[in-house]
Amino acid sequence: MPTHLGVMMVTLLAAAEMAGAADDPYASARERMVERQLENRGIANPTVLAAMRAVPRHRFVPDEYRRFAYDDNPLPIGHDQTISQPYIVALMTEALRPQPDDRVLEIGTGSGYQAAVLAEIVAEVYTIEIVTPLARRSADVLRDLGYANVQVRAGDGYRGWPDQAPFDKIIVTAAPDRVPRPLLDQLAPGGLLVVPEGEGIQTLVLYERRLEDDPDGRPVIDREPLLSVRFVPMTGEVEKR
Repeated sequence: MPTHLGVMMVTLLAAAEMAGAADDPYASARERMVERQLENRGIANPTVLAAMRAVPRHRFVPDEYRRFAYDDNPLPIGHDQTISQPYIVALMTEALRPQPDDRVLEIGTGSGYQAAVLAEIVAEVYTIEIVTPLARRSADVLRDLGYANVQVRAGDGYRGWPDQAPFDKIIVTAAPDRVPRPLLDQLAPGGLLVVPEGEGIQTLVLYERRLEDDPDGRPVIDREPLLSVRFVPMTGEVEKR
């Protein structure tokens, strides 16, 4: 009897796995992405890894690129923009040390993929995209996938989202020469901001606002370079500064 029960259990589990694969034909590709591209490169936060396993990246790329959705590289999404390499998405997410009650601001929605990864972890995501057609498309995909905790706005992200500030975390997915001051001003005490800075080959930088201000009441913000990256340039008002 125990042997028969064991065989039955294995059979049921195998059937469930086959049904899951039929529902999501990209599941195995996503698992390989996490194991080979993320874990093998040192991404260790279990919450971030779980989010990367959960979000269907293929839904955020144009149909003609879906077969490449889990490859180790960025992909074009139109309007001279790209969806970032999965490793970079995971790295930037991990650098923010996301928490379940965080409110996060993203500058540069793009495809919406980074917002979806964050939405798997945090309470609220506010994301701004300067290219209106991309903002509309990403909002549609995020809504279709059930990410009710993401708000998408079409517009210039240089000045952030003042009426929802302060934010626990801020992520910028396009490269300014230097981080816009309004974004630093919207960072809550103890908050983190990650941004690629510079032209050409940029530097991914992590900013952290200390819990206490200086004796004159001004915020104290530490700056830590992380690694070299390449992002599309930030456009809009930042170009006039």
